[in-house]
Amino acid sequence: MPAPTSSEPHAPAQGTTRSEDLFARARAVTPGGVNSPVRAFNAVGGTPRFIRSAAGAWLSDVDGNEYVDLVCSWGPMLLGHAHPEVLAAVQAAVARGTSYGTPTEPEVELAEEIVARTSVEAVRFVSSGTEATMSAIRLARGFTGRDVVVKFAGCYHGHVDALLASAGSGLATFAVPGTPGVPVSSTELTLVLPYNDRAAVEAAFAEHGDRIACLITEAAPGNMGIVPPESGFNEFLAATCRRHGALFVSDEVMTGFRASRQGQWGLDGAVEGWAPDLTTFGKVMGGGFPAAAFGGRADVMAHLAPQGPVYQAGTLAGNPVATTAGLATLRLATDEVYAHIGAAGDTIRSAVATALAEAGVPHTVQASGTMFSVFLCEGPVRDFTDASRTDTAAYAAFFHAMLEAGVYLPPSAYETWFLSSAHDDRAVQTVLDALPGAARAAARATEVSA
Repeated sequence: MPAPTSSEPHAPAQGTTRSEDLFARARAVTPGGVNSPVRAFNAVGGTPRFIRSAAGAWLSDVDGNEYVDLVCSWGPMLLGHAHPEVLAAVQAAVARGTSYGTPTEPEVELAEEIVARTSVEAVRFVSSGTEATMSAIRLARGFTGRDVVVKFAGCYHGHVDALLASAGSGLATFAVPGTPGVPVSSTELTLVLPYNDRAAVEAAFAEHGDRIACLITEAAPGNMGIVPPESGFNEFLAATCRRHGALFVSDEVMTGFRASRQGQWGLDGAVEGWAPDLTTFGKVMGGGFPAAAFGGRADVMAHLAPQGPVYQAGTLAGNPVATTAGLATLRLATDEVYAHIGAAGDTIRSAVATALAEAGVPHTVQASGTMFSVFLCEGPVRDFTDASRTDTAAYAAFFHAMLEAGVYLPPSAYETWFLSSAHDDRAVQTVLDALPGAARAAARATEVSA
């Protein structure tokens, strides 16, 4: 059920003096003043808001401003911030100790919950989505004895050297095709293909099939904005990999337990009757803590040490506090929760489209399950090339108008919008009230750049 939220009216803007001061201090001791690039607001301009606390659907910054949160910590806060039952479980876990470096009961229970909800037969915990995809790639190479990895342009799989080629999210935001620090040798075994392009996949496997260890894809890309797989595309990828003896790796770090109760797989694989060989998870399954996982076929996972020869380890993997938070979150993530988030999302998506249309702003709103994003360009958006057409200047104007009206959107035009079960009528109405003015601001920015 939704977490309790305040019914008090939205607080008026209090300025950004404290955030500005903290950002100046942060820049003196942290590269760019942030610990993850998109947070710096470089893509939209202005001062990033330093958040002091959060409850339900709302963020409160250090200056006393309140915002409806449509980022939800980039996905994990499915139940909203500071859900009382999750907090109670975490507080009890912390009271028992924060880390043991030994097996614990919560990690077994969380693994059982993930196996019960998804297609995976065995799961291994790590501490981040990057670790999950890195480990899945290593396992795929070790299992197949092959080296080549296939990925899609615009899909982001964490900052793994071999996968930082034509990635989305922060890299797309800053228009960086790769990154210094990654040697050519790390990416020369990575084939990058256009998303939703079956012919390109068939050609790659025809030429390199006996060398391909795996194909990895976001189950429904969300790091270039939401670009849903076309009907049957994931099934086609799974079949192509199987035919060539490669593994199909489905990255559900973002979509897992977020797009639906069973993630994106619940929307296509469970319906069509196929399963990935390996799947990566993160975000929701950690309940807001640094936790992630990868899992899949039992015979593939059996190649991991100590059962098999492929080494992977982590001091904080399966941390008892993080697994307790994840377990509490998944147990509370009922069908009613997803129905509530879906309905609230439908309302906001429709209102966004209406406001932008009335302001004369070209736009496309795309969704997968409970996740959606807004492109300020004509659609449909099928791949990274299409996504790159979005009007980033117009989005920056739209973003700041929404922020001034008390709505915190992703500070990048290439990101997913997230809601939670705590987004009640007050929160949704705040978003709806802000949209017309923000759409007009985007229209003015479009005219200036034309």
